[in-house]
This record gives sequence, structure tokens and C-alpha cells, in this order.
Amino acid sequence: MGTDSKGTDSMGTDSMGTAAKANKKPEATDFFWELAEPFLARSDVDEGSLMGFPCVRVGGDFFTTCDHRTGHLIVKLDRDRVADLITEGSGEPFAPAGKVFKEWMLVERRDEAEWVALMDEAYEFVKGKS
Repeated sequence: MGTDSKGTDSMGTDSMGTAAKANKKPEATDFFWELAEPFLARSDVDEGSLMGFPCVRVGGDFFTTCDHRTGHLIVKLDRDRVADLITEGSGEPFAPAGKVFKEWMLVERRDEAEWVALMDEAYEFVKGKS
């Protein structure tokens, strides 16, 4: 089995046995993490853990993440804002294991502009609480 000029064989594996990125199947969470990159570049933002899964934090407090199985957006906003957005049909209550978190909302529909706007709103909301 030969390799191409980039050292990738016909199976999409490089000389170290690693699958070539071009052949990598997109993960459910890739869309979220691409949109989170500019936030993670901010000096007051870092990646943390929420319920054992990666999340994005400002000042050490969670403001956004995604469902690790589906990639759906999860944001933390003022509870009245969450209620309004849910009423408008823009999101759903976030209720892991049946417990509703009134300041958290889940968004299934993937819309880059909407997700970035919600992530930015969540960033400002949580940053203002710190």
C-alpha cells in the first residue's frame, strides 16, 4: 500500500497511523466548538467542565456548552429571557434527568448567526453576574 505526497495512504491514514483530517467524520459537537473558538480566544474565557462534559466559562462560571450526544446548543441566560425565548419557539427548557434549569436553554436548530448571538448574550449575562 503506497502513500501520496502528504504521506497519507489509500485508507486515509498517515505514516503515524492517524486518520487524515479530511476523512474524519464530523462529530456532533464540531459546529458548537467552531463557533466557540472566538470566545475561547478572549482572556477571560476558558474551557471547563460541567456535569463532567466540556463547557465554556467566563470568570470561572459556565455560560455555554452543547449536548455531547447531539451537539445542541445550551446557554445560560436570565430566567425571564429563557422563558420568553422558549415561548417564542427559539429554544427548549434544558432539563437533564428531568430537572428543569430555569436559567438554561437548549437550542436544536443549527443557525450560526442565532447561536453566536445567544452565546454572546450568555457571555454578557454571566460576566455581569461575576
